[in-house]
Amino acid sequence: MTASTLRAYSCKDLAQMARSEGVSGWHAMRKDELVDALVKAARRRKNAPERSSTKRATARTTGRGTRATAPTAKPRRTPARISSMNRTASERKNLAGDSAAARDRLVVMVRDPYWLHAVWELSPQSVERARSALGPAWHAARPVLRLFRVAADGSAKPLRQIEIHGGVRHWYIDVADPPSSFRLEIGYATSTAQFFSLARSNTVTTPTPGSEEMVDRNWADVADNADRIYAMSGGYSADGVSLELQELLEERLRRKLGRPSNTRYGAGAAVVGGETLKLALDAELIVFGSTSPNAHVTVQGEPAEIRPDGGFAVKIHLPERRQVIPVVASSPDGVEQRTVILGVERNTKVLDASSRDSNSI
Repeated sequence: MTASTLRAYSCKDLAQMARSEGVSGWHAMRKDELVDALVKAARRRKNAPERSSTKRATARTTGRGTRATAPTAKPRRTPARISSMNRTASERKNLAGDSAAARDRLVVMVRDPYWLHAVWELSPQSVERARSALGPAWHAARPVLRLFRVAADGSAKPLRQIEIHGGVRHWYIDVADPPSSFRLEIGYATSTAQFFSLARSNTVTTPTPGSEEMVDRNWADVADNADRIYAMSGGYSADGVSLELQELLEERLRRKLGRPSNTRYGAGAAVVGGETLKLALDAELIVFGSTSPNAHVTVQGEPAEIRPDGGFAVKIHLPERRQVIPVVASSPDGVEQRTVILGVERNTKVLDASSRDSNSI
């Protein structure tokens, strides 16, 4: 490679090439010095085959005739490979990706007592502001999600940082100790504990394990569970859901979310063909608790499945009367036994039907 060819590269690329060639003091050299050093290194490499052939002839047999093994040369990083590596690193760091978002938005939703789902949209301008603000620290900065536990008084305690990467716009986060409240921040963390925040999420509260608020199994399609996710994420609470979450779900589903009285009534809600509105209900009770992982538990005489952490949950029918539910835990050898009696009563009242004028809504 000639000097004129090398001068076409940037100083940064020349420095990386010099480092790959093992040029000492490359980090302090200017561009012309790097070019000279690389030309000399190329000349040495050209003359190397003659010297190495002589060394192989000398070292073919050593000691008692054992054959010497020549060291394996490390593959050189060509300029094209260096450029490809830099491009890949840049793409993994760019949280905006190919987004054309006009504003930054980070939304967190509740999946179940132990999992949250974060979704974000970030503008390229915000990522560029982070690059400028962090300066030299940008090169070692890592894109992360910061998880906070939110106390009853609104104060937030940082729990951990989750390293993420560009090319995606959502992430699942495992949490513990339900019910608890959490929020997230997305941004860039440096090796010196500096953090540049791009967006902050809404606050959500995970449900109690075994409660009816849980989303059964996995929800791969948000549309199938949108109303339940909306409710678990604070949609019907006194404080109300975050506007970002409501906007995100309504954009994806292309319909309004909210209480049925606000979203389901209208001209199309009138009774069709004189059909009478019907309503019937029944009830089930979920009994859940914890015990030793190797214990045997029965609820109303029926065995309960024990999870590896000792937790259990049983769904039983709740009839229209008072009933007593015994829960019995026994040690594996049957020597020790503990019993808890749960008394519950169902009392359902049916109110008179009422009508409302759809024209006044």
